[in-house]
Amino acid sequence: MTVATRVIPCLDVDAGRVVKGVNFENLRDAGDPVELARTYDAQGADELTFLDVTASSGNRETTYEMVRHCAEQVFIPLTVGGGVRTPEDVDRLLRAGADKVGVNTAAIARPEVISEIADRFGNQVLVLSADVRRRRDEQGRPVEGFEVTTHGGKRGTGIDAVEWCARAERLGAGEILLNSMDADGTKDGFDLELIRLVRREVTVPLIASGGAGALEHFAPAVEAGADAVLAASVFHYGELTIGQVKDALRAAGHEVR
Repeated sequence: MTVATRVIPCLDVDAGRVVKGVNFENLRDAGDPVELARTYDAQGADELTFLDVTASSGNRETTYEMVRHCAEQVFIPLTVGGGVRTPEDVDRLLRAGADKVGVNTAAIARPEVISEIADRFGNQVLVLSADVRRRRDEQGRPVEGFEVTTHGGKRGTGIDAVEWCARAERLGAGEILLNSMDADGTKDGFDLELIRLVRREVTVPLIASGGAGALEHFAPAVEAGADAVLAASVFHYGELTIGQVKDALRAAGHEVR
C-alpha cells in the first residue's frame, strides 16, 4: 500500500510568536502562530509542527495556551516539541490539544524517557527530534559519519546519529524528525545521504527537515526515503505554498493527499 507523502510546515515559536533565524540566532518575528496555522491548514498542510525554540520555563504556559488556540481552530495533527522532559510534560501538551510530542535533548540525556512516554501514551504520540550534523576533524573539515547535537546544532554529543535513530525506534519512538543542521537555513536542498543512511536502519516514518529552498528539492528527499517533508522559512515568507510543493511531488510521481 502506498502511503501519501506528507507536507509539514514547521513553526519555531518563542514567547508565543513565530520566529525565524539562522541556526537559532538573530531571530526575527515571522508572525502569529495561530494565524499562520490557519493559513497552512487552508493551503492543505497535512500536519503542523511547533518547536519552542527557547523552551524556558517562563514561556511554558505561553506554549500551552498557543497549542490550545491552534487546536480549537485547526483540524490537522499538531506536533509540539521543545523542552519536553517528562511524561507529565507530554500529558499536559496532549491535554492542551497536541496530537504528537517531540523529544530531543531529554532523550539524549536519559534515553529511557522514550520508553516511559511510549508505554504511557503509545508509540504514535512520540516523535524523536534529531538535530544531526556531519562529523568534522580538528580543522573543521567534514569527515565520514554523522553525530547528534544539542543546543541548535552547536553542541556535539559524540553519539552516532544513525545508531541513535535506530535505538530510539527500539525504545518506542513512533516517528523520527531528522533535521540536518548543516543544511538548515541554506536552502540548498535536503541532506540526501543522511536520509538514506537513517532510512536503511529504521522502519518508522521519517520526516526530512533542513535545507528546503526550491520546489525541486522535495521529491529527491522522498526518493531518498522520507515519508514526509518539512520546511519553515520558504512557507513563512511566501516563497512557496503547500499546494506548489504537493504539485511538484505529484509531478515527480509521488502520492500526496
